[in-house]
Amino acid sequence: MSKKKPKQLSNSIALNRKAKHDYFIEDKFEAGLALQGWEVKSLREGRVNLTDTYVMIKDGEAWLLGTHITPLNTVSTHYVTEPTRSRKLLLNYRELKQLDEAVKQKGRTCVCTALYWKGHLVKCEVALAKGKASHDKRMDSKERDWNRQKQRLMRHSS
Repeated sequence: MSKKKPKQLSNSIALNRKAKHDYFIEDKFEAGLALQGWEVKSLREGRVNLTDTYVMIKDGEAWLLGTHITPLNTVSTHYVTEPTRSRKLLLNYRELKQLDEAVKQKGRTCVCTALYWKGHLVKCEVALAKGKASHDKRMDSKERDWNRQKQRLMRHSS
């Protein structure tokens, strides 16, 4: 009998929680990702890190920088892998133009917030973001703690 892999319950591959902490997310775009075969296999195993990932627009093309996809042991024996290479994002011309204009404004940047499966394809959620100041980050954490406290109080009172 052959062992089958357990099915993934969620379409999500990886989330960039740090981006939601460091930035105000304004607009979101769905982009395709140009990958090599070994990268797709590693993504199926969940071996990806989006912590310091950002998007750079150069010569009318969008590139995903800083994504670390750890190669599997079986692949790295016979293929030269580069875990942190720049990967091309596939966006429409109109979306590229919109992102390019927005990034040129002061304080705006473009980050990857998530990688997920859409059918058999890997999609990247690209977000247009504005940086938070440290006092904004503190207010967010206080508000999150207060919401948790309210939920506890509501559960215990009923």
